[in-house]
Amino acid sequence: MIDPRRLRILRAAADHRTVTAAAAALYLTPSAVSQQLAALEQETGHTLLTRSGRGVRLTPAGEILLEHANEVLAQLERAEAELAAYADGTAGEVAVAAFATGIAEVLAPAIGRLARRHPGIRVRVRDAEGDESLPLVLDGGADVALAVEYRGAPREGDRRLARVALYAEPFDAVLRAGHPLVPEREVALAALADSDWIGQSPGNPCQDMVLFACELAGFQPRIVHVSDDFRAVTALVGAGAGVALVPRSALRGIELKDVVVRPVTGPAAFRRVFAAVRRGAEDHPLIRPVLDALAESASTMAVADGRRTDAGRTDTRPVAAPR
Repeated sequence: MIDPRRLRILRAAADHRTVTAAAAALYLTPSAVSQQLAALEQETGHTLLTRSGRGVRLTPAGEILLEHANEVLAQLERAEAELAAYADGTAGEVAVAAFATGIAEVLAPAIGRLARRHPGIRVRVRDAEGDESLPLVLDGGADVALAVEYRGAPREGDRRLARVALYAEPFDAVLRAGHPLVPEREVALAALADSDWIGQSPGNPCQDMVLFACELAGFQPRIVHVSDDFRAVTALVGAGAGVALVPRSALRGIELKDVVVRPVTGPAAFRRVFAAVRRGAEDHPLIRPVLDALAESASTMAVADGRRTDAGRTDTRPVAAPR
């Protein structure tokens, strides 16, 4: 008989590709993870992992078992949801991992709504960049992720996640007040090809989207300064250190001193934001109100073309992202 707890460890090893990283994600020791994987191999009678340099990779037998593991773990999530619904679970804690702007624009208002409508539900917030929240959910470190599409995100048809589309927003060009393009109502991205740029850290999804848009515009931006704080980014632009692309919602509440904001024409960077949970948990009586509150908060945010988002649409497929 296969122990379902070991299936979760197998999935973590496949996701993180090293025993050490899988152990850290599951709050176990590497030796404990190795022992559980060895026991799983004994239970199945197959070699499931092979060493590849410093990492591990699944064997063909391991790939087969992982497919079943995703279904088993999703079914266990559904069982927990149904049992909680049977017990009329109206009180408990939901951990949400979200990026800073998402916290300010969507999550914080959602918490206010929950406090009024579902006072028994407590939300615990963890600040996590858009590419960090999904692994936290998959590893059990959070119940809900407020995440963005990025290159390398789980692909379409991923069996581990259920998603709720929230909103999409463009990146606007931020220019110093005396920049030659300020008189223009809109700025062509290619017109910024020769500028110094202020960007985000490598691996930050926003940086990935900016690089992808610039690539489509036919150039590679010359990134001179790096900051993941958009308040700092706009201050650097105002000081004449370069230009930047910033998500529109991230500019709300920032004092735009000595800078001008312009929409971008041509290839444009967009940030597509969604909530995600482990598949099978989307109808849990504690999690569903959180997802609904997030969707309601997001419905007040307009998309770039002036239409409202389809916030609240539950989908197990990710929104298209640059690959």
